[in-house]
Amino acid sequence: MSARFDAIGLVVSDMAASVAFYRRLGLAFPEGSEDQPHAEAPLPGGLRLLLDTEETVRSFHPGWQPPAGGGRAALALRCDTPAEVDAVYGELVGAGYRGGLGPWDAVWGQRYAVVHDPDGNGVDLFAPLPAAQ
Repeated sequence: MSARFDAIGLVVSDMAASVAFYRRLGLAFPEGSEDQPHAEAPLPGGLRLLLDTEETVRSFHPGWQPPAGGGRAALALRCDTPAEVDAVYGELVGAGYRGGLGPWDAVWGQRYAVVHDPDGNGVDLFAPLPAAQ
């Protein structure tokens, strides 16, 4: 089989808002992406994040309607340190994005937090906790 995982696609209601959110998380969308119906940013490991407006999806699938509510998808971003989880979460919430779960030390050994993108998709922020001494 030659099929291989290549990209993660999200349908967005507001391209400019979504590009701005994901740029704050360090993704490199090309200049002008916020004005396009489709945008792509490279991810580590050769994957890509694809954003398409609802109008773009409807042009290929007439009658398509977005699912109701958030939680349709979740992305997880690894931070270098537990302190970075706190800082990134604080910066995003401070910029007006909706926090899902504030930073906490998870039982599985990670500092963890959840913030929501402009369409309500969860974006998990995590970093390994130092080993117990």
